[in-house]
Amino acid sequence: MKTIKTIALSLLIAFTTVATAQTKQINTSKSKINWVGKKVTGKHEGTVDLKSGALVFKKNKLKGGTFVVDMTTISSTDLQGDYKAKLDGHLKADDFFGTEKYPTAKLVFKKIGDKGNGVYAVTADLTIKDVTNSVSFLITVKGNTATTSLKIDRTKYGIKYGSGSFFDNLGDKTINDEFELEVSLAF
Repeated sequence: MKTIKTIALSLLIAFTTVATAQTKQINTSKSKINWVGKKVTGKHEGTVDLKSGALVFKKNKLKGGTFVVDMTTISSTDLQGDYKAKLDGHLKADDFFGTEKYPTAKLVFKKIGDKGNGVYAVTADLTIKDVTNSVSFLITVKGNTATTSLKIDRTKYGIKYGSGSFFDNLGDKTINDEFELEVSLAF
């Protein structure tokens, strides 16, 4: 009888261990977020750093994720010198990301659909400048990495500077409402 109880307890512990979620912390120094912002006359590109992040797995399937982006690190990579300093300063200013008042952005997975082969359809809440909106994207998990590409409509977060959707007669000064992100996560 003692042996049966021991086996039953061992099976219960093993089942509980398998069934519980496993949180994998993101290695922020090995992870990358690249951005591209387009305008009528061209584009600018750069990087922004993750402050923290984690993916949650259950039975080796993606079940959740939470990320904090350090908006104070936003930096252009296509310019140098005074032009770079001017653009970086403008992106950090109140008419763009207002990083002094809003130093972080946050992404929290809300719904995840398994599409097979390590690909997941994610709906998440993205908060920028204390404004939260839903975003959807595909993320691919392979080994200890995850990658995704997504487009964000900046105007939904109150970032209207140079937007042809809100201002007339901008001509070649018009900046696209959407910016693109390429994200590579290591955990």
